[in-house]
Amino acid sequence: MIIKTGLIPRVACEIFGIEIYWYGILIVSAMIIAVIWCRFHDGRFGIKFEDLLDIAIIMLPVAIICARLYYVIFSLDYYKNNPSEIFQIKDGGLAIYGGIIGGLAVISIFSKIKKIKIFDITDYIVPVVALCQSIGRWGNYINIEAYGYETNLPIKMEIIEKGIIKYVHPTFLYESICTFIIFIVLSKLSKNRKFTGEITYLYIICYSFIRFIIEGLRTDSLMLFNWRISQILSLAFFIVFSIILIYKKNKYKHMSNFVEKDR
Repeated sequence: MIIKTGLIPRVACEIFGIEIYWYGILIVSAMIIAVIWCRFHDGRFGIKFEDLLDIAIIMLPVAIICARLYYVIFSLDYYKNNPSEIFQIKDGGLAIYGGIIGGLAVISIFSKIKKIKIFDITDYIVPVVALCQSIGRWGNYINIEAYGYETNLPIKMEIIEKGIIKYVHPTFLYESICTFIIFIVLSKLSKNRKFTGEITYLYIICYSFIRFIIEGLRTDSLMLFNWRISQILSLAFFIVFSIILIYKKNKYKHMSNFVEKDR
């Protein structure tokens, strides 16, 4: 199957002279879907929907700013010579890890103010975060970005570079499918969470694993010297949180056995 590009224009419409891009529409749509999803799961893990709305009002813009800042910092050679483009996100340029870091900072502060366990909040929202990632990746398809090296696999994406037709890995599609699967799996596991933080750890482990692999196929990775930043972070997160999850599971199992014996 060959995935054609350029079938959908980047600009969806124009309102009062302002161009509305599909990239932005997809991001906003994902946010709206996330809010609706959270509304239907009101009260899960003791978290009120109203509290999540309070978090979202602050977290969403902060996450977008941090996602852009992260991207700009690791593309500084380009942006220091083109400073006017730093605020131009309509064509893409948002790094998910930057957004996650910004979002976690807001949640951490909010949880202390409201005296709510931070992992209760993250366990609540990470399934739908994966869904939002799955939706957002189609913005990369429309912008014809975040694709991989040339490939001869049955599933490939057609692009045109300098007038030459090439067939490349549709890495946007790989990640969209994988994050949607993560959403489905975590949504089901959330119904029977065994301990606080379990869903969060699983999200980080699963996403880090697939991102490490997919990042290795991409041609536009953010670099630190000769290293792909996202692969470094993904590997570190995968190892650290795998260890934490194993420890927590063993602790939970031990406590469960102790309770059973005490009965």
